[in-house]
Amino acid sequence: MPRDQLVRRFGQLSVGLLLYGLSMALMIQSSLGLGPWDVFHQGVAKRVPVSFGVVVIAVSLVVLLLWIPLKQKPGIGTVANAFVVGAATDLGLWLFPVIHQVAWGIAAMVLAIGANALAGALYIGAGLGPGPRDGLMTGLVRRGVGSVFVVRSCLEGTVLLIGWLLGGTVFVGTVLYAATIGPCLHWMMPIFHIKPRPPATEPAGAGPEQPRAGAPESR
Repeated sequence: MPRDQLVRRFGQLSVGLLLYGLSMALMIQSSLGLGPWDVFHQGVAKRVPVSFGVVVIAVSLVVLLLWIPLKQKPGIGTVANAFVVGAATDLGLWLFPVIHQVAWGIAAMVLAIGANALAGALYIGAGLGPGPRDGLMTGLVRRGVGSVFVVRSCLEGTVLLIGWLLGGTVFVGTVLYAATIGPCLHWMMPIFHIKPRPPATEPAGAGPEQPRAGAPESR
């Protein structure tokens, strides 16, 4: 992979994961509800003496263990996702105050969902490996458990129910997130998708005896 493309991939991955955690924290502080997995994280965080971010990291590692029987192979982006998102969420919870006014809460929720979609498009577009939860879904689909729609719906429905029973916040923001995150990602992902650059080829008619220094630069 060309060096400039590698730098762009890692830069895009880093910004995406940091923004993902910060947007998640803003969603929490809006007090208007969370996405399914984050309802689960919040419910668990209310039952154990650790921070929300630590719960995110712990759940990510447990989910990665489930990749083993599915024969899924994590990329460097997968491992970074497991740790960076949780740490960035705790940073955001420290930076952002809890929002008590409904109008400001709605504004924060809308901003957080937009930022979350942008973050997802950035780190997925980097092409350095899916997040642990997305990889679990695609692994189950690949093993023939069901379609993407069925597997994702079952996974997110299960964690949403468990998280709600544990005390996670399910409210209007949960519905708004579920209804808008897919279309937002669908629109943003092509913008940030990094296509692999084809390898440079020899100019037509060039033989092995020609000196490389004289070859024209590939465009």
